[in-house]
Amino acid sequence: MGKMGSFAAADMKTLQQQLLELQKTNEDFLEKCAKELAARLLAKVIKRTPVGDYSTEIEVVAKRSSKKHKKGDTYKKKINPSGKMGGTLRRGWIAKTHEEAAAGSGKPGANEAVQYAASMPVRREGNLFVIEIVNPVEYASYVEYGHRQTPGRYVPELGKRLKKGWVRGKLMLTISEREIQALAPKVLEARLKKVLEGCAK
Repeated sequence: MGKMGSFAAADMKTLQQQLLELQKTNEDFLEKCAKELAARLLAKVIKRTPVGDYSTEIEVVAKRSSKKHKKGDTYKKKINPSGKMGGTLRRGWIAKTHEEAAAGSGKPGANEAVQYAASMPVRREGNLFVIEIVNPVEYASYVEYGHRQTPGRYVPELGKRLKKGWVRGKLMLTISEREIQALAPKVLEARLKKVLEGCAK
């Protein structure tokens, strides 16, 4: 039979107190883990979310020679006569309403994703800690999963006629969720290791 190492009763009491503290902070720890995973998911999905391009190509005749064109050459140039900028869907991941996403400007980054995830409520359902990530932009599900359209219909916002009957979804959230599910065990293991190292001190 193997021998147990020696230990003092005081060490056991200290370990017991540390384990009780760990149990108290367990819920807080799990909420922090959920928020970290939510922030990582948001960072991934924001990068994957397409931004609307409202510019149109026009043919231009060069008025003078340059490095790229000779005088009189025709070339294509993109212009945006409407002045409308894309990015509403992308900003929707960290907005509470469609209007808030539409009114925003710029591209949300990883810092915004972390801040937004930190402010999100965590709901406990049995042994699960749930954070609900919703994009409130009205057409988000159509971009995610795809949609039907009428070929030949003119869309003034795009300045074009529709060509396809079905537009495939971008699956930006679906793909990001799969990546996070694969990454989650490593993230949780690293966080747990830090907590246990703190208890050992």
